[in-house]
Order: sequence, then C-alpha cells, then structure tokens
Amino acid sequence: MGTLALPRLAPARQRTRDEIYANRYLIAFAVTLASVLELVDTSIVNVAIPHMMGSLGATLEEVAWVSTGYIVANVIILPLTSWLSNRFGRRNYYTGSIALFTLASFFCGNAHTLGSLVGARILQGIGGGALISTAQAILFDVFPREERGIGQAIFGMGVMVGPTLGPTLGGWITDNFAWPWIFYINIPLGIMAGILTWQLVPEPDHGVEQADHVDWLGLGLLIVGIGCLQVLLERGESKDWFASREIIAETVAAAVALVWFVWHELTTAHPVVDLRILKNRQLAAGVTYGLALGFALYASVFALPVFLQTVLGFSAWDTGKVILPGALASAVTMAFVGRNAAKLDARVMIVIGTLLFFASMWMHSRFTIFTGLGDTFWPMILRGVGLGCIFVPLTNASVADLRPYQLAQGTGLFNLSRQLGGSFGIAIAATLLHRFGEQSMEALRAHQSLYDPATQSYLGALTRKFLMVGGDPMHATMQAHAVLNYSVFRQAQTLAATKLFLTMGIVFVCSLPLLLRFRTGRLIPGAGSGH
Repeated sequence: MGTLALPRLAPARQRTRDEIYANRYLIAFAVTLASVLELVDTSIVNVAIPHMMGSLGATLEEVAWVSTGYIVANVIILPLTSWLSNRFGRRNYYTGSIALFTLASFFCGNAHTLGSLVGARILQGIGGGALISTAQAILFDVFPREERGIGQAIFGMGVMVGPTLGPTLGGWITDNFAWPWIFYINIPLGIMAGILTWQLVPEPDHGVEQADHVDWLGLGLLIVGIGCLQVLLERGESKDWFASREIIAETVAAAVALVWFVWHELTTAHPVVDLRILKNRQLAAGVTYGLALGFALYASVFALPVFLQTVLGFSAWDTGKVILPGALASAVTMAFVGRNAAKLDARVMIVIGTLLFFASMWMHSRFTIFTGLGDTFWPMILRGVGLGCIFVPLTNASVADLRPYQLAQGTGLFNLSRQLGGSFGIAIAATLLHRFGEQSMEALRAHQSLYDPATQSYLGALTRKFLMVGGDPMHATMQAHAVLNYSVFRQAQTLAATKLFLTMGIVFVCSLPLLLRFRTGRLIPGAGSGH
C-alpha cells in the first residue's frame, strides 16, 4: 500500500513520575483550556451567522458550511487521534494540533470570502479533533491512580461548560465587537495552552510499536463514511431528509463506506483504528452509553436556547444566565465526584445522574409561554448535577479494563461516540421540533374557528384595543388576526419544545440497561491499567 516517511521530531525529555505528578494541575489546566476552546468553537459561530452572511454576501445554506465543515473535520479526526499520536509522539501531536487550531483561528478571522472561511474552519476542525480525546489520555497518565477522578473532573468541567458557553460568548462578542473576534479570541489562549503543553506534557511510559505500513484504505473509508454521515446529519432537516437526492446519496455512501471500514479494520494486520478493542465489554458498554449521553446532552443544549429565544424572546445574554447555574452545578458536582472517585460505584452514580437528568427534563416539559428566568433555575440545577454525576464515572469506568497503551484508542472511541450521539441528537431534535410544532399548530387551529365565541371575543377585544390607539377598522382587524396567529404559533412551539424535552429524558432513561454490561463499577482502573 505504501510507506510514510516520518520527520525526526525532537523527543521530549524523559521525566520521573514525581516530576510529572508535580505538574499535573498545570497540565490539566493546559489541556482543558485547549479542549474548551475546541468545544466553544463548535457552537460560537451560530449566533454570528447573520453577520457573516452580510459581510461575505452568502446565503444561509452557503454560510452553514462554516459550521458543518468544522464539525465534519473534527469528527473524522477523532478516531484517528490514537494512531497519529503514536506515530508523531503525543507531545508533538498535541502541541501541533493546538498550533494548527490557533493558526486556523487567525485565518478564520481574517477571511474575506466564504471559501477561505470554510477552508480555514476545516483546518481548525482538523486541529481541534485531537484536543479532547488526547487530553483525556494525557490526564490518565499524569495523575496518580488514586487521583485520576480529580483529573477527569477538571476536564469534565470544561467539556460541560464549553458547549453551553459558545452561543452566549459569541453573541456578546458579536454585539460588542465584530464577528472575526469570535476567532481572534482563541489566539492568545491557544498560544498559552500550546506553550504549557510543549513544556510540561510528557511522552507516555508505554510505547506502541508502529509498523511502516499505513492503512490508506481504512483511512479513506473512514473519511468518506464519517464525513458523509456527519454532513447528512447536519443538512438533513434543511433538505427534508430522504425527499432529497443529496441526502439519499450521502446515506448510501456513508453506509457502504462504514460497513466496509468495519470489515477491513477487523481483518487487516495494521488497522488505522483498532476496533478489536471493543471486544472489551466494559469499553463497548461505555461507548454505547456515551452515544446516549451525547444524544441527550446536545439535543437539550440545542432545543433550550431555541425555545428561550424564539418563543420567550430571551436575548443571547439572558439565555446565558439561564444556562450558567446548571454549568456551575455540573462543575461543583464533578469536583465532588472526582475527589471521591475511589469511594463511589460508577453504576450507582450513573443511575442517579440519569434519573436527575430525567427529572430536569420533566420539569422542562412543564414550561409555558409565561415561564420566566426564575422558573428555569431548579430545572437547570438538576440537569447540571445529573450530568456531573455521570461524566467522570462513565469515562473512568469505560476505560477501567484497558491497558495503558490502549487508553488513547479507548478515549478516542468514547469521545467519537459522544460526538456522533450529539450529532444525531441535534439532527433528530431539529426534526422533532419541526414535526411536533406542525402537529401542535394543527391541533390548536382546530379550536380556532372564527365562529367560536371565545375566539370572537378575543379578536373583538384586540380590535377595540388597536382602534383606541388610532387606525381604521380594517387595519385594526388585520392587526388583531396577526396577534392571534402569533399567539397560536408561540403556544404550538411551546408544546413542541416541552414534548421534545420529555422525549429526551425518556430516551436517556431507556439506556440504563446498558449498565448491566459493565463488569465493574470501580472508578479507578485496576492493576492492568496502572503504571
């Protein structure tokens, strides 16, 4: 198939365990900062899209590739991070990824055409793909076995806060500066994270022998399969799914490429992604549950701002104030769970977290068009505590049976499953919001007859109100009907959103039987995973 000539990269100085452990919190800060930047940039562009359309002269469908290109590149790189890290050295690869992400951020902010912006976002996604899964593998190595829960808790705080921080931060920057600054803000932070990573992150003690053979076929199949899958999930709702030839073609291409990829990786001697690791039932169960976690988390993160801003009229800043208490609750919970990891059973914590998440979604399902800022506080607190109970135990238990040299591969697959679950969640949430909204609109309109006494009374009161402030009777009547239609629309969208919240909670609870596949609930890896 071919060989890959690798450059001679400067090896990292071998440090003692005591030296590595002494810097563990600085390393955790550096890799978590890089991961937060990557996650924030997944959603930060969404609120700036109207500004981009105006300055770049692009349509909504065209400018959507600014987001889609980033996410597709990101998802393709995720399962490759272990292979790339082993080939180039973990310190070199991680620092290089931060450098590429930071440089691409500059090109994004400096882009003057849609094509250059999309190209820079793809480069940014390629750099960002390594920053999450490799970060987890680094943290498993640099924290002592008894403190690994703390390391994952620090990382988890960033992972939970990042997706919720993006839209609020993007809105504030766009309103007060200009859309290029949502990318420029990455530059100083990325440089700081890169310098700390280069100076402090060690190479793992456990080397992985790499053959000169490169699995080009597996690499190509992965790019086609994951790429087409992510594109169809991103564009499916806007294209009306299988009514579109584009979506059908992408579905067929994704299915053929992914089936071929799985068969090839299980039969080739030197796979680019070692799927055989999923024979470990602990990891297989964790990866599957991670899919459900991503589905519920990203679907709710997507649906809540849509409801708050479209129906309730909240600003981006008000939406951020709704989300912030839950993010803080999640951070506090993860800090507690991480510090007490050795004393807690992962399965028990995941059950508690899932039930708290369901309780939060049930409270979300009680929202109305009169819901205010205060009404969202406790539902968001419950959601944050629930997710905080899940993240660290699920991550640690998933890789509990893996050997040290398998950690990068395991965390890569775990993060890929969570990301794909999120993509499915957002795509399905967007579709369900649209379908539930149409159903609710039809149901409400069935009771909105002009011959209905209540409707006549309401329209009459509105017409008289508009006549009092001036205007002719015909214009006042038209205004009254417009207000009535908007009121029905808001009510229909409220019913759709609350139905979706409850659906997300039920789906997540239905994934609990997967915990029966866990061999152990210990949060700290056993002897096989230690140094």
